Amino acid sequence: MTQSRPIFSCRICGDAPEVASGDSAPIFPYWSFTKTVIAICALKLAEAGKIDLDEPIAGQPFTLRQLLSHTAGLPDYGTLRDYHAAVRNDEEPWSRDDLLSAAMAQGRRFAPGQGWAYSNVGYMLARERVEDVADRSFACLVKDMICEPLGLRSIALATTREDFSRVHWQAAMQYHPGWVYHGCLIGTAADAAWLLHALFTSRLLKAATLAEMLHRYPLGGAIQGRPWIDHGYGLGLMSGRVGVAGRAIGHSGAGPFCVNAVYHFPDLEEPVTVASFSDGQSEGIAEFAAMKLAENG
Repeated sequence: MTQSRPIFSCRICGDAPEVASGDSAPIFPYWSFTKTVIAICALKLAEAGKIDLDEPIAGQPFTLRQLLSHTAGLPDYGTLRDYHAAVRNDEEPWSRDDLLSAAMAQGRRFAPGQGWAYSNVGYMLARERVEDVADRSFACLVKDMICEPLGLRSIALATTREDFSRVHWQAAMQYHPGWVYHGCLIGTAADAAWLLHALFTSRLLKAATLAEMLHRYPLGGAIQGRPWIDHGYGLGLMSGRVGVAGRAIGHSGAGPFCVNAVYHFPDLEEPVTVASFSDGQSEGIAEFAAMKLAENG
């Protein structure tokens, strides 16, 4: 697929990153790749015996595993017109309780465990559960569990407009990261790729835990305008087949002004991990770029 937009990418195989465009290190919003990091934190707590993924959350009919796999039956705030209008108008984010009330007024989608529906609300609740059990903020958990052990210096949790002023695209100046209610990490393409590469090279989770994370809910075949031949969702991980590259496992993300795709390709002769970022609103732009870079280097 021919790309007319500038793509900022990083490709990692083995232990050496290969920066694919530009010689600087711009900062990007990770958008929904943050979900992968929330899931990693939850699973690390589970490995330590501090959290039970299958225990019903107090006062709720669903479990943390169901939140992480989008099978809790919760609605999403992405379907709210007023939410999108407020973002377009560059308003200040709603309070957490107002957002939750507006989203839940749409009604539950299905009984927990009886279906699949993508829900940012679910990941907001998952992050809160992880923070409650750990008695630490998500930002601290990311720093201590992931960034410091891996030497990732650029990654941070954006919570203010000032934080987003560091983002590569000028449009970020008219966006408050508080509109991403599960949290929005920011960082370089290289650090996004290194983080996911570490997951698949036994630097973050035990093999049995990674297997749990990879166990997916199948969602069907091709998606129009995107490279997927088949796709599904695990715990914080999108996965499926994307043609010659075989399986792709990671997460895409999109916001009002840019998109990203951070994926590991385990079926290539030498498995690689790629992070691609572009302006625009179609995740397929970044996904096709990531697939091409994985295949061709």
